Amino acid sequence: MNFITNILNSLGWYPTVFILMLLESTVVPVPSEFVVTPAAYHAASGSLNVFLVVLFATLGADIGASINYFVALYVGRPVVYKFANSKWGKMCLLNQEKVERSEKYFDDHGIAATLTGRFVPVIRHLISIPAGLARMNYGKFLLFTTIGAGGWHSVLAALGWYLHAIVPEDQLNDKISEYAEYIKIAIFALIAIAIIYFGVKAWMKKKQKNEAKRH
Repeated sequence: MNFITNILNSLGWYPTVFILMLLESTVVPVPSEFVVTPAAYHAASGSLNVFLVVLFATLGADIGASINYFVALYVGRPVVYKFANSKWGKMCLLNQEKVERSEKYFDDHGIAATLTGRFVPVIRHLISIPAGLARMNYGKFLLFTTIGAGGWHSVLAALGWYLHAIVPEDQLNDKISEYAEYIKIAIFALIAIAIIYFGVKAWMKKKQKNEAKRH
């Protein structure tokens, strides 16, 4: 992933973080951990502001996700699937199965999927498509996307800041790959816990309502 670091160095960190995270939130397979984490790594040395790194990354994600949302909203499922199965879709590492997986995730988790989905690999940059297909309220979509993307970028920024103290720059990408796996496992665990918690809470609330009706 040195080529991404080279782009960041040559074009300027803030605009490049913005552009790459915009692309990552459309259908272009840009790995956010190799963009935001190195930027935060440099911020720890004082050359950048880590809060601006997160801000520009999140703004880029918002715009990229909005592009997906409105395209899906106006062109519909058949065209989305046709693109996913096309040569251009395959160049973006996209296929119908991935789109269907993101739709299932959205169907299973409701509108909150636009928030939690930002933490899930593969789902992250496609979750805005089923939101558009379902005609989700755009204000809620943008709010949940901002919270989810901001949370994910904050995790990556914290990792970059931490790695600055223990890893030389020439070993950074290897360490990012190593720690990214741990982060994914932890996030999956947290999402699973949240789903169980809210599921149980909804079930108990429904049970209480049914018991109240009986009395």
